[in-house]
Amino acid sequence: MNAAERVHSFTIASKLGAIANLFKSQFPAVVIDLKPWVNSPQEALDPDSLDIGFTFPGISRLLQAKCILFQIRLHKDPCEGITRAIGIEALAYNYRGQCWRFSTIANWEFCGEITPIPDGEKDFRQFCHQVLDIFNAQQTKS
Repeated sequence: MNAAERVHSFTIASKLGAIANLFKSQFPAVVIDLKPWVNSPQEALDPDSLDIGFTFPGISRLLQAKCILFQIRLHKDPCEGITRAIGIEALAYNYRGQCWRFSTIANWEFCGEITPIPDGEKDFRQFCHQVLDIFNAQQTKS
């Protein structure tokens, strides 16, 4: 679901802001989109994710991508009512289509026709670790 549509509390808004600032600190030229599913509403129906789009002005040399769809997978504990980030899924695209995918739920590996250079892989994995830390640092009831 579009991240902008999931902001129902100051805590979630703060965490999304921190995540956006963190990515921008590593990739300053990126444009961040909290509504990446504007043109594809059927994709926006997953209530168990926060979806963010990252678009570069050209192709990112480190990540070998023009844009990245970044999905923070969520799980709400039915007993405690606490929502936690349980993983991240990312799809990267260039001008020819999807070039790589990445999942923290699987084995934290990049797969695809074109993958980030080693420094880009390292930076992206570090970013994902930090996102999970940010999102799960303070448990929130939603």
